[in-house]
Amino acid sequence: MSGVRVRFAPSPTGPLHIGGARSALFNWLFARQKGGTFIVRIEDTDLERSSRESEQNILEALRWLGLDWDEGVEVGGPCGPYRQTERISIYQQYARQLLEGGWAYPCYCTEEELAAEREALLARGEMPRYSGRCRHLTEQDRRRLEEMGRRPVLRFAVPAGENITVHDLVRGEVTFDTAGIGDFIIVKSDGIPTYNFAVVVDDHHMGITHVIRAEEHLSNTPRQILLYRAFGWPEPQFAHISLILGQDRSKMSKRHGATSIEQYREMGYLPEALVNFLALLGWSPGGEEEIFTLEELVQQFSLERVAKNPAIFDLDKLNWLNGHYIRQSSLDRLTELAIPFLQKAGYISGGVTPEQYRWLKQLVATVRDYLTSLSEITRHVDIFFAPEVEPEDEEARAVLAGEEVPRVLSALAEKVRTASELDEDTARGILKKLPKELGLGARKVYLPIRVALTGRTHGPELYQVISLLGREKVLSRLGRVAGAC
Repeated sequence: MSGVRVRFAPSPTGPLHIGGARSALFNWLFARQKGGTFIVRIEDTDLERSSRESEQNILEALRWLGLDWDEGVEVGGPCGPYRQTERISIYQQYARQLLEGGWAYPCYCTEEELAAEREALLARGEMPRYSGRCRHLTEQDRRRLEEMGRRPVLRFAVPAGENITVHDLVRGEVTFDTAGIGDFIIVKSDGIPTYNFAVVVDDHHMGITHVIRAEEHLSNTPRQILLYRAFGWPEPQFAHISLILGQDRSKMSKRHGATSIEQYREMGYLPEALVNFLALLGWSPGGEEEIFTLEELVQQFSLERVAKNPAIFDLDKLNWLNGHYIRQSSLDRLTELAIPFLQKAGYISGGVTPEQYRWLKQLVATVRDYLTSLSEITRHVDIFFAPEVEPEDEEARAVLAGEEVPRVLSALAEKVRTASELDEDTARGILKKLPKELGLGARKVYLPIRVALTGRTHGPELYQVISLLGREKVLSRLGRVAGAC
């Protein structure tokens, strides 16, 4: 194993969230730029909350974002297995090594005893930490406690009076005093390793050279460095990327909107828009450009341009990016993605015939410029599925009250009735001639036609509306309004 090796190691306790996706992206970009290896490992030692369903959701979200991995679950590789629950024997081997080397010891303290210790420390104004009371138990003490039915955890013996300095590639040098750490648990009483212990063993075994992860893990880093040193292993380089905050500058949560990649996918966001958006959460390119393909991100990404300050989740910016990518995408792709939303809204049912597909493709082309996500399409196409429409407000009703409206609508109806076909070009030609033939200004012609056909004073180009509605609906709507004038 040589070169840059990075990993994304989620816990499968729920869907892939925005923060996790950004960590995965930064690791992926770093690996691809350096010609390195990107590994996906599953940290599933939280047995109660972990599930294969969540694991599949995470892996599917990574694939949807275009983040492939070189080693890991479902791919394999020389450092497997890549699920922590399948590596328990490896952790046991290294736990014994620490125990035999005097770096770890069994701790028999109960939850009640530990809680009392924490309360006493807080009462004295000290930072809560484990005092090390089980460090010097005799063999006789241990036997007595085990006879009482106590099952020990294994704690790491933190050396006193040392400073641990993390040379962070994003945050610079950060120093921790071991006095504030306390002897931490590395193996729980059921034999399951804790996060800090398992992650060090895994990262060493998998040859991880750079650990790129969220800032919330920074406080774990001194514990992990102590473990590396106890084993005599080389330490990876660390890079802790900033938190993601909502617009109110509080930690990103459900109250700020959707938090998982799956939710954004279900709302009709495109993967390239999310990737582009995630890259700009805490990383800044060299210039003013904000639109990047994955390939362009690989070329430009660097940890040096990752900010220390929190990133603000700006939904308006994501919507702007998504709208851009919607307008750049092929109509066939957008139509396929739009069909489920139209089916869910009840606008179409069953399978889509080739003729229906061509019409739907024209429909998507007509409204795509108004969309920031594909789920919004149902708000813009109702006028094309409704049997009839009503003026949406007083302004629209006032338009239809104009003196020349009956004459305008009758003239259009006659041309629609006698047209050999009603495609966009034909409709455009009809509309272009009407103002001159009627001796009226364009607004006095086009606005009443728009309201009669859509009920609205704004919307897609009229020639697109006429072509999509078809002869029967156009004549029905024109006749209904003309008859009411």
